[in-house]
Amino acid sequence: MEKEPLKGERPDRFCSCRHLNLEKDGMMLLIWIILFSLIGSIGSLIGSAILLLREKWTQRVMFCLISFAAGTLLGAAFLGMLPKAMTKTKPSTVLIFVLIGIVLFSVLEKFLIWYHCHDEKCEVHSAAPYLILFGDAFHNFMDGVVITAGFLISVPFGIATSLAVVAHEVPQEIGDFAILLHGGMSKKKAFVYNFLSALPTIPGALIAYGFSYYVDKVTPFILALAASSFLYIAIADLIPEIHHKTPPGRGFYQIILMGIGIGVIAFFRMMH
Repeated sequence: MEKEPLKGERPDRFCSCRHLNLEKDGMMLLIWIILFSLIGSIGSLIGSAILLLREKWTQRVMFCLISFAAGTLLGAAFLGMLPKAMTKTKPSTVLIFVLIGIVLFSVLEKFLIWYHCHDEKCEVHSAAPYLILFGDAFHNFMDGVVITAGFLISVPFGIATSLAVVAHEVPQEIGDFAILLHGGMSKKKAFVYNFLSALPTIPGALIAYGFSYYVDKVTPFILALAASSFLYIAIADLIPEIHHKTPPGRGFYQIILMGIGIGVIAFFRMMH
């Protein structure tokens, strides 16, 4: 005979169902993260494929992608990650971690050549193609952390964050692939190495998910560091690149494309 629950006591079956629902939600979130981490990794393949186009078309695609990517990165940082982090801890603490992140990525750029180069004649990178791959692998690991941070806000914003990752990965991989070819690698070898350097996106996402799932207090710091990564790439790399290579009379298109990137992130943010 089944024991009746005491007054104020939850039935065991209710607790079991709630536990199963929590497990189901966590599993679905993990599936979303793995799926879009894979999509983020595919950015390397897209970048390598674009380089096979005619040079004139490659330059046009690069101009559009870099402008759009800058907008998505800024939008993801300011419209999603930072506001969410500030609801979980003190705004001053969040800003301190953003500052630490920007300094950290600056140091990484100096010592690991963790840099988005879009020029195959880059004098810094052409001397050390394997170091580029190492730096790129670390950067892709951080991209995985960023993707998880987006999904910790909501599934729609996680999708938007993944889009921002792909948007800035494609021009980066175009530059890296061109540098590897310029350094003497065959197309096949450069393609394989470029793809392998993109694979750390998945373990980066899973490690960030593991920490955030068991230790909820870590979440705002992950979001702050992810935001600092996006801000650093947009402000220190992509926007100067846009100013340097924007053809005369195309500044208006640059602003429009950045605005579209921000608008896409805002749209997904509103779906939350």
